[in-house]
Amino acid sequence: MLNSSKLDCNVCDNLKKVKLWFLIPAVIILLVISVYFIFINNDSFTNAYVSVQKDLFYYLNSKLSKLPALQNNLTQLGDVLIFFPLITIFFIYSPKLWEALITSALLSLIVSAVLKKLFAMPRPAAVFDTTSFTIIGKTLNGKTSLPSGHSIATFVVITILLFAFMPKKNIYKIIWSFFILSVGFIIGLSRVGVGAHYPLDVLIGCTLGYIVVVLGIILNGKLNWLSWISYKKAAPFFILLFLIWGAVIIKKIIDTNLPICYLSVAALVITISIMSSIYYVQRKN
Repeated sequence: MLNSSKLDCNVCDNLKKVKLWFLIPAVIILLVISVYFIFINNDSFTNAYVSVQKDLFYYLNSKLSKLPALQNNLTQLGDVLIFFPLITIFFIYSPKLWEALITSALLSLIVSAVLKKLFAMPRPAAVFDTTSFTIIGKTLNGKTSLPSGHSIATFVVITILLFAFMPKKNIYKIIWSFFILSVGFIIGLSRVGVGAHYPLDVLIGCTLGYIVVVLGIILNGKLNWLSWISYKKAAPFFILLFLIWGAVIIKKIIDTNLPICYLSVAALVITISIMSSIYYVQRKN
């Protein structure tokens, strides 16, 4: 093993506590939304979906876009290229967390791709006059609005952290859950702030991200197919991978110069340094 820690044992114990019934709140949210559009609203799904949240979209976009730099940085966290590096340190000290994260991320890619293709929901910029709301960054006007892929990716990370570091005492569980889920929703809502998604895209995306993590954790526990990532022999591969990852982000920094990207590079540098040091010591011994 590259590294073994008490933290990884605690994370492993917490992830074992994740059960299928944890899906109930998320399933209820999706059922309520589905029932409304299938049985209550008589308009076509696309028209109803856009019209029912038009006012809320304009309201949130107008409020959130008043801080364009903040929204532009927050929305980058919906990109796994930027968000994942911020927690690469746990690759060393809690590989079990990363095993569940990778499994969940792969599931989320499938879910996001299938549903975007299935619903083919036009983006706000394809429906509304682009001069009537604020667009920060690139204008997206394709038919890939539902669900928000950035929100799914954000909640994959957020939900992994939620379960992995869940406190033992109930009062702390409530505080931790409220805090970490609030952070996730704030990041998700940045997609409305930059004019890329409707509010329901974000809510559904966050809910789906939560669902795929619960399933990913359970599936990973049964298959245990990624246990090799913590082996010493795998360290050079991941060090190289992180170096390439860092280079890609540096390219993004050159293009955008966003502060959040600098944090991602810094996190990768720290991880690479510690991982290389541990690997060197283990090879020497």
